[in-house]
Amino acid sequence: MTKQEKVMFVIETLNELYPQIPIPLDHKDPYTLLIAVLLSAQSTDVRVNQITPLLFEVADNPYDMVKLTVEEIRDIIKPVGLSPMKSKGIHGLSEILIAKYDGRVPQSFEALESLPAVGHKTASVVMSQAFNVPAFPVDTHIHRLMYRWGLSNGKNVVQTERDAKRLFPEDLWNKLHLQIIWYGRQYSPARGWNLEKDIITRTVGRKSVLNEYFKKKSKKK
Repeated sequence: MTKQEKVMFVIETLNELYPQIPIPLDHKDPYTLLIAVLLSAQSTDVRVNQITPLLFEVADNPYDMVKLTVEEIRDIIKPVGLSPMKSKGIHGLSEILIAKYDGRVPQSFEALESLPAVGHKTASVVMSQAFNVPAFPVDTHIHRLMYRWGLSNGKNVVQTERDAKRLFPEDLWNKLHLQIIWYGRQYSPARGWNLEKDIITRTVGRKSVLNEYFKKKSKKK
């Protein structure tokens, strides 16, 4: 199977499984999405969706957010982890949004990545999901699956993103990255992986990954 055939199989299979795909993080506008994505670093979407209603009930815009102290923000978001860094980032970026952008979230990668605690992945998610600008945010699921499928060498997320953008049509990026995330969670997780359920890896997976899977499985018997 050629790489292009692999790509087409991935696209067709994901479209069959996920014709419509929901955005995992609950939000109502670009600002609440930005905060939710920032909070999701090294946390789960489920946990973030449990905490953001508590935070947004108090402050769902930068003007209300800066009325809170960093400590008050930290007390609310503590369950998601990394709360010292995240609370400073939320307060700091809210101040910048007010000072430089009239309280609005800017619609450029450069401006977003200049905000405190906002990296390239966070900026990519906001550009994709809030502003419908083509982007391919790479999380741990996408990084893992692009390697398993033999579509990237898996050295780092920068290379994985570059490979994904090169291989997949730009008009599919915004939907496709979400489809891959959901597929990774449901059918191709890092732990408890069952190849029988993972039709894409079973069909297009690189030989070294499949060999390692069967080797580990035989040792368990």
